[in-house]
Amino acid sequence: MRTTPTALAALALLLSASVGQAADCKADPAPGIDWQECNKSRLMLSDSQLEGANLSGADLSYTDLRQSNLAGAHFEKATLIRSSLAGSRADKANFSRIEGYRTVFAKVSAQEASFASAELQRADFTEANLTGADFQKAELGRADFTDAVITGSRFPMANLSRVQLNKAKVEGPIDLSGAFLFLTRVEGLDLSQAVGLEQWQIDEACGDAATKLPANLKVPSGWPCTAGEAD
Repeated sequence: MRTTPTALAALALLLSASVGQAADCKADPAPGIDWQECNKSRLMLSDSQLEGANLSGADLSYTDLRQSNLAGAHFEKATLIRSSLAGSRADKANFSRIEGYRTVFAKVSAQEASFASAELQRADFTEANLTGADFQKAELGRADFTDAVITGSRFPMANLSRVQLNKAKVEGPIDLSGAFLFLTRVEGLDLSQAVGLEQWQIDEACGDAATKLPANLKVPSGWPCTAGEAD
């Protein structure tokens, strides 16, 4: 089969693009850097300036990204298993569909960030600012939101089983439509402005007399959960 000049030109362009992308994987951290699909695991990258960076599909497992500027960065489908973003700024970042088992987001500012469909089992969100963040369909089993600000956050269809929400800070509406609240800790939590919350969800959660519910819902007879159930 004869190869036309047009086909050769297209092939050369494709090879050139591939080489350029590979070269970016070796580039130093910088705002807007393209590390898409790069292997950046087990690195010390604290205090990095990665604002607006493309990290989609990158392997960042066990990597130290503490105190970094990650605002507006794209992490879709990235692997962040046991990595640390503690104290970083990640407002409006896209963490959708990441793998983040035991990832540390402690004290991170992730206002209006997206964690949609992310795998975040046992993730640490203590003292994080998650105002307006989107956790739609996220897997959050046993995640810790102690002292995290979740006002305006969205959890529709998210798995919040055994999540520590009881010491989170809520000063307005949050969306819990269809969220799975099996043994979710909501003791003392103000859910009076929660959107989409139904009785079946509350019946499975762990609350107490200090938990505030929407006017249409009632305190289950099984509250509070026993220590064994909540663990």
